[in-house]
Amino acid sequence: MEESNNKIVISIEGLTKSFGDNTILDGITLHLNKEENLVVLGKSGSGKSVLIKCIVGLLQHDTGSIKVGSHEITDISEEELIKVRKKIGFLFQGAALYDSMTVRENLTFALLRLKEKFTTDQVNEMIEEALENVGLPDSIDKMPSELSGGMKKRIGLARTLVVKPDIILYDEPTTGLDPITSDEISHLINDTRDKFKNASIIITHDINCVKTVADRIVMIKDGKVYKEGSLEEFTSEQDPYIKSFFK
Repeated sequence: MEESNNKIVISIEGLTKSFGDNTILDGITLHLNKEENLVVLGKSGSGKSVLIKCIVGLLQHDTGSIKVGSHEITDISEEELIKVRKKIGFLFQGAALYDSMTVRENLTFALLRLKEKFTTDQVNEMIEEALENVGLPDSIDKMPSELSGGMKKRIGLARTLVVKPDIILYDEPTTGLDPITSDEISHLINDTRDKFKNASIIITHDINCVKTVADRIVMIKDGKVYKEGSLEEFTSEQDPYIKSFFK
């Protein structure tokens, strides 16, 4: 059943994106509800990462509509796009920390991009709170090179949380991690949603992550929505393509 519009925080209609003759997204339609973990599932190269990059304007889509709240991304000015981006946290696949900056400096940089006037005490308090929320308060003065892969993912999430976004986009949050650390990151995604009441799109092909975080799943195949439904609907599906993910 379609959720009422006042619960929808992102609405995408008929989205297309091509690179030359290669069509990546071919009429994608989906929505994200408040306080929902929506998993976008599909094989590598199916367009999952392109989709979320279009949402934040890192890539310009060809046709279709993307609305974040009441803002239509297609017709938005650069100034308005910056305002929209302030509401969206983006956790990149590789955490994307600045290697030459300490953890403190990485998080401070995220706050500076908001272009709001914070005192030094406020900045320190916000950084400490964000690191506490991901379970790494003692990492504040470490360099990225001193962190494990799982710790880098957590710091990447802390940098996202420090700006208090309404929406978080996770791009393959468990890629490259061992099973135990992957499970920890998956549970941290749930803990983050439960504590901060944000909505999330999680791009992944990690089925263990899917089973932990998904409130709803959208599967993309050949640039189109192949199936949408609950985890239970996907795991009971007899379609051979879908079953190949959940075996």
